[in-house]
Amino acid sequence: MGLFGKRSPLKSRDDQVTNAASLTLRQSLVPLSLVTVLFFLWGFAYGLLDVLNKHFQVTLDITRARSSGLQASYFGAYPIASLTFARWTLRKYGYKVTFMLGLTLYGIGSLCFWPAGTKRSFGGFCGATFIIGSGLGTLESAANPYLAVCGPPKYSEMRLNFAQGVQAIGTVIGPILASHVFFAKVDDKDLTSVQWVYLGIAIFVFCLATVFFFSNIPEVTDADMARQAEDSGMFEEKPLKSQWLLWMAALSQFCYVGSQVAVAGYFVNYATEVRKGTTNATGSNFLAGAQGCFAVGRFLGTLFMKFFKPRWVFFVFFSGVIVFTALATGARHNAGVAMLMLVHFFESICFPTIFTLGIRGLGRHTKTGSTVIVGAIVGGAVVPPMLGATADALGDTGRAMFVPLIFFVIGYAFPLIVNFHPPTKKLMDGFLTSKVGVEEGGVETPTKVGLEEEKELELEDRRARGNLGEEKL
Repeated sequence: MGLFGKRSPLKSRDDQVTNAASLTLRQSLVPLSLVTVLFFLWGFAYGLLDVLNKHFQVTLDITRARSSGLQASYFGAYPIASLTFARWTLRKYGYKVTFMLGLTLYGIGSLCFWPAGTKRSFGGFCGATFIIGSGLGTLESAANPYLAVCGPPKYSEMRLNFAQGVQAIGTVIGPILASHVFFAKVDDKDLTSVQWVYLGIAIFVFCLATVFFFSNIPEVTDADMARQAEDSGMFEEKPLKSQWLLWMAALSQFCYVGSQVAVAGYFVNYATEVRKGTTNATGSNFLAGAQGCFAVGRFLGTLFMKFFKPRWVFFVFFSGVIVFTALATGARHNAGVAMLMLVHFFESICFPTIFTLGIRGLGRHTKTGSTVIVGAIVGGAVVPPMLGATADALGDTGRAMFVPLIFFVIGYAFPLIVNFHPPTKKLMDGFLTSKVGVEEGGVETPTKVGLEEEKELELEDRRARGNLGEEKL
Protein backbone atom coordinates (compact mmCIF):
# COMPACT_ATOMS: atom_id res chain seq x y z
CA MET A 1 0.00 0.00 0.00
CA GLY A 2 1.72 3.19 -1.19
CA LEU A 3 1.72 6.41 0.77
CA PHE A 4 1.08 8.73 -2.18
CA GLY A 5 -0.89 6.45 -4.46
CA LYS A 6 -4.55 7.23 -4.84
CA ARG A 7 -5.40 9.89 -2.25
CA SER A 8 -7.89 8.53 0.28
CA PRO A 9 -11.20 10.43 0.64
CA LEU A 10 -11.82 12.98 3.40
CA LYS A 11 -15.07 11.38 4.51
CA SER A 12 -16.19 7.80 5.13
CA ARG A 13 -19.35 6.01 6.23
CA ASP A 14 -19.24 4.14 9.53
CA ASP A 15 -21.80 1.57 8.37
CA GLN A 16 -19.48 0.34 5.62
CA VAL A 17 -17.19 -2.65 6.01
CA THR A 18 -13.78 -2.01 4.45
CA ASN A 19 -10.66 -4.15 4.47
CA ALA A 20 -8.63 -1.84 6.73
CA ALA A 21 -9.25 -3.80 9.93
CA SER A 22 -7.96 -7.01 8.33
CA LEU A 23 -4.77 -5.64 6.77
CA THR A 24 -1.69 -7.80 7.15
CA LEU A 25 1.46 -6.55 8.86
CA ARG A 26 3.05 -5.72 5.52
CA GLN A 27 -0.03 -3.92 4.18
CA SER A 28 -0.44 -1.79 7.31
CA LEU A 29 3.23 -0.81 7.59
CA VAL A 30 3.09 2.40 5.50
CA PRO A 31 0.00 4.06 7.07
CA LEU A 32 1.06 3.03 10.57
CA SER A 33 4.55 4.47 10.03
CA LEU A 34 3.08 7.84 9.06
CA VAL A 35 0.77 7.88 12.08
CA THR A 36 3.70 6.92 14.33
CA VAL A 37 5.37 10.24 13.41
CA LEU A 38 2.54 11.90 15.34
CA PHE A 39 3.58 10.06 18.48
CA PHE A 40 7.06 11.55 18.24
CA LEU A 41 5.52 15.02 17.93
CA TRP A 42 3.53 14.94 21.13
CA GLY A 43 6.36 13.20 22.95
CA PHE A 44 8.57 16.13 21.99
CA ALA A 45 5.90 18.62 23.08
CA TYR A 46 5.43 16.84 26.41
CA GLY A 47 9.19 16.69 27.03
CA LEU A 48 9.49 20.43 26.46
CA LEU A 49 6.55 21.07 28.79
CA ASP A 50 8.32 19.53 31.80
CA VAL A 51 11.38 21.74 31.23
CA LEU A 52 9.28 24.86 30.60
CA ASN A 53 7.60 24.28 33.96
CA LYS A 54 10.88 24.91 35.81
CA HIS A 55 12.13 27.50 33.27
CA PHE A 56 9.06 29.70 33.78
CA GLN A 57 9.42 29.46 37.58
CA VAL A 58 12.76 31.27 37.17
CA THR A 59 12.11 33.43 34.10
CA LEU A 60 8.69 34.74 35.14
CA ASP A 61 9.25 34.47 38.91
CA ILE A 62 6.25 32.26 39.69
CA THR A 63 5.64 29.59 42.35
CA ARG A 64 5.70 25.84 41.82
CA ALA A 65 1.94 25.66 42.24
CA ARG A 66 1.32 28.40 39.66
CA SER A 67 3.76 26.88 37.16
CA SER A 68 1.57 23.77 37.13
CA GLY A 69 -0.87 25.93 35.16
CA LEU A 70 1.02 24.76 32.08
CA GLN A 71 0.13 21.13 32.80
CA ALA A 72 -3.40 22.13 33.74
CA SER A 73 -3.82 23.98 30.42
CA TYR A 74 -2.20 21.22 28.37
CA PHE A 75 -4.09 18.28 29.83
CA GLY A 76 -7.26 20.21 30.65
CA ALA A 77 -7.73 20.65 26.90
CA TYR A 78 -7.77 16.89 26.32
CA PRO A 79 -11.34 16.09 27.50
CA ILE A 80 -12.72 19.25 25.91
CA ALA A 81 -11.20 18.25 22.58
CA SER A 82 -11.67 14.48 22.69
CA LEU A 83 -15.25 14.48 23.96
CA THR A 84 -16.54 17.31 21.74
CA PHE A 85 -15.21 18.38 18.35
CA ALA A 86 -12.59 15.60 18.03
CA ARG A 87 -15.21 12.95 18.73
CA TRP A 88 -17.61 14.56 16.25
CA THR A 89 -14.94 14.84 13.56
CA LEU A 90 -13.82 11.26 14.08
CA ARG A 91 -17.38 9.93 13.81
CA LYS A 92 -18.42 12.22 10.95
CA TYR A 93 -15.31 12.27 8.76
CA GLY A 94 -12.98 9.54 10.02
CA TYR A 95 -9.34 9.27 11.03
CA LYS A 96 -7.65 11.21 8.23
CA VAL A 97 -9.51 14.50 8.75
CA THR A 98 -9.10 14.15 12.52
CA PHE A 99 -5.33 13.84 12.07
CA MET A 100 -5.27 16.99 9.93
CA LEU A 101 -7.44 18.95 12.40
CA GLY A 102 -5.18 18.00 15.32
CA LEU A 103 -2.04 19.04 13.47
CA THR A 104 -3.59 22.37 12.48
CA LEU A 105 -4.53 23.18 16.09
CA TYR A 106 -1.05 22.13 17.24
CA GLY A 107 0.48 24.57 14.72
CA ILE A 108 -1.82 27.45 15.72
CA GLY A 109 -1.00 26.96 19.40
CA SER A 110 2.72 26.91 18.64
CA LEU A 111 2.42 30.22 16.75
CA CYS A 112 0.71 31.77 19.78
CA PHE A 113 3.91 31.28 21.80
CA TRP A 114 5.43 34.23 19.93
CA PRO A 115 3.07 37.00 21.19
CA ALA A 116 3.01 35.36 24.64
CA GLY A 117 6.81 35.63 24.81
CA THR A 118 6.77 39.21 23.56
CA LYS A 119 4.33 40.20 26.34
CA ARG A 120 6.08 37.95 28.91
CA SER A 121 2.62 36.69 29.82
CA PHE A 122 2.36 33.41 31.70
CA GLY A 123 -1.39 33.49 31.03
CA GLY A 124 -0.62 33.83 27.33
CA PHE A 125 1.68 30.81 27.48
CA CYS A 126 -1.07 28.84 29.24
CA GLY A 127 -3.55 29.85 26.53
CA ALA A 128 -1.17 28.80 23.77
CA THR A 129 -0.50 25.53 25.61
CA PHE A 130 -4.27 24.95 25.86
CA ILE A 131 -4.58 25.21 22.06
CA ILE A 132 -1.64 22.82 21.64
CA GLY A 133 -3.29 20.44 24.11
CA SER A 134 -6.51 20.64 22.09
CA GLY A 135 -4.59 19.67 18.98
CA LEU A 136 -2.76 16.83 20.68
CA GLY A 137 -5.98 15.63 22.34
CA THR A 138 -7.54 15.51 18.88
CA LEU A 139 -4.55 13.59 17.52
CA GLU A 140 -4.60 11.11 20.39
CA SER A 141 -8.35 10.55 19.93
CA ALA A 142 -7.57 9.26 16.45
CA ALA A 143 -3.99 7.96 16.54
CA ASN A 144 -4.28 5.65 19.56
CA PRO A 145 -7.30 3.70 18.30
CA TYR A 146 -5.94 3.70 14.75
CA LEU A 147 -2.71 2.02 15.86
CA ALA A 148 -4.72 -0.42 17.96
CA VAL A 149 -7.18 -1.49 15.24
CA CYS A 150 -5.35 -1.12 11.91
CA GLY A 151 -3.68 -4.47 11.34
CA PRO A 152 -3.80 -7.89 13.04
CA PRO A 153 -5.75 -7.69 16.36
CA LYS A 154 -3.36 -10.09 18.13
CA TYR A 155 -0.56 -7.50 17.84
CA SER A 156 -2.59 -4.43 18.89
CA GLU A 157 -0.80 -3.95 22.25
CA MET A 158 2.59 -4.39 20.61
CA ARG A 159 1.82 -1.87 17.85
CA LEU A 160 0.62 0.82 20.22
CA ASN A 161 3.42 0.25 22.73
CA PHE A 162 6.02 0.45 19.95
CA ALA A 163 4.52 3.72 18.66
CA GLN A 164 4.41 5.03 22.21
CA GLY A 165 8.08 4.04 22.45
CA VAL A 166 8.73 6.44 19.56
CA GLN A 167 6.74 9.01 21.53
CA ALA A 168 9.04 8.37 24.48
CA ILE A 169 12.07 9.07 22.27
CA GLY A 170 10.55 12.48 21.53
CA THR A 171 10.08 12.97 25.27
CA VAL A 172 13.80 12.26 25.79
CA ILE A 173 14.96 14.53 22.98
CA GLY A 174 12.83 17.44 24.22
CA PRO A 175 14.60 17.94 27.60
CA ILE A 176 18.05 17.26 26.07
CA LEU A 177 17.61 19.93 23.40
CA ALA A 178 16.13 22.27 26.00
CA SER A 179 19.08 21.99 28.38
CA HIS A 180 21.89 21.85 25.80
CA VAL A 181 20.54 23.94 22.91
CA PHE A 182 17.38 25.97 23.55
CA PHE A 183 18.13 27.25 27.06
CA ALA A 184 21.91 26.79 27.17
CA LYS A 185 23.88 30.00 27.74
CA VAL A 186 20.64 31.97 27.75
CA ASP A 187 19.84 34.68 30.24
CA ASP A 188 17.36 33.48 32.87
CA LYS A 189 14.97 36.26 31.87
CA ASP A 190 15.18 35.62 28.12
CA LEU A 191 12.22 34.02 26.29
CA THR A 192 13.45 34.46 22.70
CA SER A 193 14.63 30.86 22.40
CA VAL A 194 11.20 29.61 23.47
CA GLN A 195 9.57 31.69 20.73
CA TRP A 196 11.86 30.41 17.97
CA VAL A 197 11.51 26.78 19.05
CA TYR A 198 7.73 26.88 18.80
CA LEU A 199 7.82 28.78 15.54
CA GLY A 200 9.88 25.93 14.07
CA ILE A 201 7.41 23.39 15.49
CA ALA A 202 4.50 25.27 13.88
CA ILE A 203 6.12 25.20 10.43
CA PHE A 204 6.85 21.48 10.72
CA VAL A 205 3.35 20.42 11.81
CA PHE A 206 1.68 22.51 9.09
CA CYS A 207 3.86 20.71 6.54
CA LEU A 208 2.94 17.37 8.08
CA ALA A 209 -0.78 18.21 7.85
CA THR A 210 -0.25 18.78 4.12
CA VAL A 211 1.42 15.36 3.84
CA PHE A 212 -1.61 13.74 5.49
CA PHE A 213 -3.94 15.52 3.05
CA PHE A 214 -2.23 13.95 0.04
CA SER A 215 -1.61 10.55 1.64
CA ASN A 216 -3.55 7.31 1.29
CA ILE A 217 -4.81 6.48 4.80
CA PRO A 218 -7.09 3.40 4.89
CA GLU A 219 -10.18 4.08 6.99
CA VAL A 220 -11.31 1.77 9.80
CA THR A 221 -15.06 2.09 10.37
CA ASP A 222 -17.44 1.09 13.18
CA ALA A 223 -18.63 -1.77 11.00
CA ASP A 224 -15.03 -2.97 10.66
CA MET A 225 -14.61 -2.97 14.42
CA ALA A 226 -17.86 -4.85 14.96
CA ARG A 227 -16.66 -7.49 12.48
CA GLN A 228 -13.22 -7.68 14.13
CA ALA A 229 -14.75 -8.11 17.60
CA GLU A 230 -17.06 -10.87 16.33
CA ASP A 231 -14.11 -12.68 14.76
CA SER A 232 -12.41 -12.78 18.18
CA GLY A 233 -15.21 -15.03 19.45
CA MET A 234 -15.60 -12.96 22.64
CA PHE A 235 -17.93 -10.21 21.43
CA GLU A 236 -21.09 -9.22 23.32
CA GLU A 237 -23.12 -6.36 21.87
CA LYS A 238 -23.98 -3.89 24.67
CA PRO A 239 -24.79 -0.16 24.83
CA LEU A 240 -21.85 2.10 25.62
CA LYS A 241 -23.06 2.94 29.13
CA SER A 242 -23.03 -0.77 30.00
CA GLN A 243 -19.40 -1.25 28.95
CA TRP A 244 -18.17 -1.21 32.55
CA LEU A 245 -14.64 -2.27 31.62
CA LEU A 246 -14.28 0.88 29.48
CA TRP A 247 -15.23 3.07 32.44
CA MET A 248 -12.79 1.25 34.72
CA ALA A 249 -10.07 1.80 32.10
CA ALA A 250 -10.97 5.51 31.95
CA LEU A 251 -10.70 5.81 35.75
CA SER A 252 -7.35 4.03 35.74
CA GLN A 253 -6.12 6.26 32.90
CA PHE A 254 -7.23 9.38 34.78
CA CYS A 255 -5.30 8.35 37.89
CA TYR A 256 -2.26 7.05 36.04
CA VAL A 257 -1.81 10.03 33.69
CA GLY A 258 -2.35 12.50 36.52
CA SER A 259 0.36 10.84 38.59
CA GLN A 260 2.74 10.37 35.66
CA VAL A 261 2.50 14.03 34.68
CA ALA A 262 2.93 15.14 38.28
CA VAL A 263 6.06 13.02 38.77
CA ALA A 264 7.63 14.18 35.49
CA GLY A 265 6.58 17.81 35.91
CA TYR A 266 8.24 18.09 39.31
CA PHE A 267 11.18 15.80 38.63
CA VAL A 268 13.63 18.73 38.30
CA ASN A 269 12.34 20.22 41.57
CA TYR A 270 12.69 16.82 43.23
CA ALA A 271 16.25 16.34 41.99
CA THR A 272 17.46 19.81 43.01
CA GLU A 273 15.97 19.42 46.50
CA VAL A 274 16.83 15.83 47.47
CA ARG A 275 20.28 15.91 45.86
CA LYS A 276 22.11 18.91 47.26
CA GLY A 277 24.18 20.96 44.82
CA THR A 278 22.11 19.91 41.79
CA THR A 279 21.48 22.81 39.38
CA ASN A 280 18.43 23.21 37.17
CA ALA A 281 20.51 22.23 34.12
CA THR A 282 21.74 19.08 35.86
CA GLY A 283 18.20 18.36 36.97
CA SER A 284 17.08 18.61 33.33
CA ASN A 285 19.80 16.12 32.41
CA PHE A 286 18.51 13.75 35.10
CA LEU A 287 15.01 14.21 33.68
CA ALA A 288 16.33 13.31 30.23
CA GLY A 289 17.85 10.19 31.77
CA ALA A 290 14.52 9.33 33.39
CA GLN A 291 12.74 9.80 30.08
CA GLY A 292 15.40 7.55 28.54
CA CYS A 293 14.45 4.87 31.08
CA PHE A 294 10.83 5.48 30.06
CA ALA A 295 11.67 4.93 26.37
CA VAL A 296 13.71 1.80 27.09
CA GLY A 297 10.86 0.46 29.20
CA ARG A 298 8.41 0.85 26.32
CA PHE A 299 10.55 -1.03 23.85
CA LEU A 300 11.40 -3.74 26.38
CA GLY A 301 7.74 -4.00 27.35
CA THR A 302 6.81 -4.40 23.70
CA LEU A 303 9.39 -7.20 23.40
CA PHE A 304 8.08 -8.93 26.54
CA MET A 305 4.56 -8.90 25.04
CA LYS A 306 5.89 -11.04 22.21
CA PHE A 307 6.56 -13.84 24.71
CA PHE A 308 4.13 -13.16 27.56
CA LYS A 309 0.49 -12.13 27.68
CA PRO A 310 0.20 -8.31 27.59
CA ARG A 311 -1.98 -8.26 30.68
CA TRP A 312 0.77 -10.06 32.65
CA VAL A 313 3.43 -7.59 31.56
CA PHE A 314 1.04 -4.73 32.38
CA PHE A 315 0.46 -6.05 35.91
CA VAL A 316 4.19 -6.38 36.66
CA PHE A 317 5.01 -2.90 35.36
CA PHE A 318 2.16 -1.17 37.19
CA SER A 319 3.20 -2.94 40.40
CA GLY A 320 6.73 -1.58 39.90
CA VAL A 321 5.37 1.94 39.54
CA ILE A 322 3.70 1.79 42.95
CA VAL A 323 6.67 0.18 44.71
CA PHE A 324 9.28 2.68 43.47
CA THR A 325 7.05 5.74 43.93
CA ALA A 326 6.66 4.72 47.57
CA LEU A 327 10.44 4.35 47.89
CA ALA A 328 11.10 7.70 46.17
CA THR A 329 8.83 9.45 48.69
CA GLY A 330 11.22 8.67 51.53
CA ALA A 331 14.57 8.36 49.73
CA ARG A 332 17.18 11.12 49.46
CA HIS A 333 20.37 11.96 47.55
CA ASN A 334 21.29 9.74 44.58
CA ALA A 335 19.00 6.96 45.83
CA GLY A 336 15.97 9.23 45.55
CA VAL A 337 16.79 10.25 41.98
CA ALA A 338 17.41 6.59 41.07
CA MET A 339 14.03 5.56 42.54
CA LEU A 340 12.21 8.21 40.51
CA MET A 341 14.05 7.10 37.36
CA LEU A 342 12.82 3.55 37.97
CA VAL A 343 9.29 4.92 38.36
CA HIS A 344 9.64 6.28 34.82
CA PHE A 345 10.87 2.90 33.57
CA PHE A 346 7.86 1.04 34.95
CA GLU A 347 5.39 3.74 33.87
CA SER A 348 6.41 3.14 30.27
CA ILE A 349 3.82 0.65 29.00
CA CYS A 350 0.94 1.62 31.30
CA PHE A 351 -0.78 4.30 29.19
CA PRO A 352 -0.92 2.41 25.86
CA THR A 353 -1.80 -0.89 27.52
CA ILE A 354 -4.67 0.65 29.51
CA PHE A 355 -5.87 2.05 26.20
CA THR A 356 -5.74 -1.15 24.13
CA LEU A 357 -7.19 -3.35 26.87
CA GLY A 358 -9.83 -0.72 27.65
CA ILE A 359 -11.26 -0.67 24.12
CA ARG A 360 -11.11 -4.44 23.75
CA GLY A 361 -14.37 -5.90 22.51
CA LEU A 362 -16.17 -2.56 22.12
CA GLY A 363 -17.00 -3.30 18.47
CA ARG A 364 -18.91 -0.41 16.89
CA HIS A 365 -18.35 1.67 20.05
CA THR A 366 -14.56 1.65 19.58
CA LYS A 367 -14.22 5.23 18.29
CA THR A 368 -16.45 6.68 21.02
CA GLY A 369 -14.80 4.55 23.69
CA SER A 370 -11.40 5.75 22.52
CA THR A 371 -12.40 9.39 23.03
CA VAL A 372 -13.58 8.54 26.56
CA ILE A 373 -10.20 7.08 27.52
CA VAL A 374 -8.36 9.99 25.86
CA GLY A 375 -10.63 12.39 27.75
CA ALA A 376 -9.46 10.74 30.99
CA ILE A 377 -6.04 12.26 30.30
CA VAL A 378 -7.53 15.31 32.07
CA GLY A 379 -6.00 13.70 35.16
CA GLY A 380 -2.82 15.42 34.03
CA ALA A 381 -4.52 18.74 34.83
CA VAL A 382 -5.73 17.64 38.26
CA VAL A 383 -2.89 15.86 40.07
CA PRO A 384 0.09 18.18 39.28
CA PRO A 385 -1.50 21.25 40.95
CA MET A 386 -2.23 19.08 43.99
CA LEU A 387 1.40 17.94 44.10
CA GLY A 388 2.66 21.51 43.57
CA ALA A 389 0.46 22.94 46.34
CA THR A 390 1.50 20.11 48.70
CA ALA A 391 5.19 20.68 47.88
CA ASP A 392 4.83 24.41 48.59
CA ALA A 393 3.05 23.70 51.88
CA LEU A 394 5.61 21.13 53.03
CA GLY A 395 8.59 22.89 51.46
CA ASP A 396 9.66 19.43 50.27
CA THR A 397 8.86 17.98 46.84
CA GLY A 398 10.17 14.58 47.93
CA ARG A 399 7.68 14.06 50.73
CA ALA A 400 4.91 15.49 48.55
CA MET A 401 5.30 12.50 46.20
CA PHE A 402 2.75 10.68 48.34
CA VAL A 403 0.10 12.57 46.31
CA PRO A 404 0.75 10.76 42.98
CA LEU A 405 1.28 7.54 44.96
CA ILE A 406 -2.34 7.68 46.15
CA PHE A 407 -3.62 8.05 42.58
CA PHE A 408 -1.38 5.24 41.33
CA VAL A 409 -2.91 2.93 43.94
CA ILE A 410 -6.45 3.85 42.82
CA GLY A 411 -5.54 3.22 39.17
CA TYR A 412 -4.14 -0.19 40.14
CA ALA A 413 -7.71 -1.55 40.14
CA PHE A 414 -7.68 -1.98 36.35
CA PRO A 415 -4.60 -4.25 36.06
CA LEU A 416 -6.04 -6.29 38.93
CA ILE A 417 -9.36 -6.72 37.08
CA VAL A 418 -7.88 -7.73 33.71
CA ASN A 419 -5.62 -10.29 35.40
CA PHE A 420 -7.82 -11.77 38.11
CA HIS A 421 -11.45 -11.41 36.95
CA PRO A 422 -12.13 -14.63 34.94
CA PRO A 423 -14.59 -13.26 32.30
CA THR A 424 -12.36 -10.25 31.69
CA LYS A 425 -9.27 -12.46 31.41
CA LYS A 426 -11.10 -14.50 28.78
CA LEU A 427 -11.96 -11.35 26.81
CA MET A 428 -8.38 -10.04 26.99
CA ASP A 429 -6.93 -13.32 25.76
CA GLY A 430 -9.55 -13.89 23.04
CA PHE A 431 -7.89 -11.42 20.67
CA LEU A 432 -4.49 -13.08 21.08
CA THR A 433 -5.68 -16.13 19.16
CA SER A 434 -7.26 -14.13 16.31
CA LYS A 435 -5.97 -14.97 12.83
CA VAL A 436 -7.33 -11.77 11.26
CA GLY A 437 -4.61 -10.17 9.13
CA VAL A 438 -1.95 -12.63 10.28
CA GLU A 439 -1.84 -14.31 6.88
CA GLU A 440 -2.44 -12.73 3.50
CA GLY A 441 -6.11 -13.22 2.71
CA GLY A 442 -6.58 -15.06 6.00
CA VAL A 443 -9.99 -13.47 6.47
CA GLU A 444 -12.22 -12.37 3.65
CA THR A 445 -13.77 -9.03 4.41
CA PRO A 446 -16.34 -7.49 2.07
CA THR A 447 -15.32 -4.09 0.78
CA LYS A 448 -17.70 -1.16 1.10
CA VAL A 449 -20.75 -3.19 1.95
CA GLY A 450 -22.95 -1.99 4.81
CA LEU A 451 -23.87 -4.39 7.58
CA GLU A 452 -27.57 -4.17 6.73
CA GLU A 453 -26.82 -4.80 3.07
CA GLU A 454 -24.69 -7.78 4.05
CA LYS A 455 -27.55 -9.29 6.05
CA GLU A 456 -29.91 -8.78 3.11
CA LEU A 457 -27.46 -10.54 0.79
CA GLU A 458 -27.21 -13.48 3.19
CA LEU A 459 -31.01 -13.65 3.45
CA GLU A 460 -31.38 -13.61 -0.34
CA ASP A 461 -28.78 -16.34 -0.61
CA ARG A 462 -30.69 -18.51 1.84
CA ARG A 463 -33.92 -17.91 -0.05
CA ALA A 464 -32.24 -18.83 -3.33
CA ARG A 465 -30.93 -22.05 -1.84
CA GLY A 466 -34.37 -22.79 -0.41
CA ASN A 467 -36.01 -22.33 -3.82
CA LEU A 468 -33.37 -24.55 -5.40
CA GLY A 469 -34.17 -27.25 -2.88
CA GLU A 470 -37.87 -27.02 -3.64
CA GLU A 471 -37.19 -27.34 -7.38
CA LYS A 472 -35.19 -30.52 -6.78
CA LEU A 473 -38.04 -31.97 -4.80
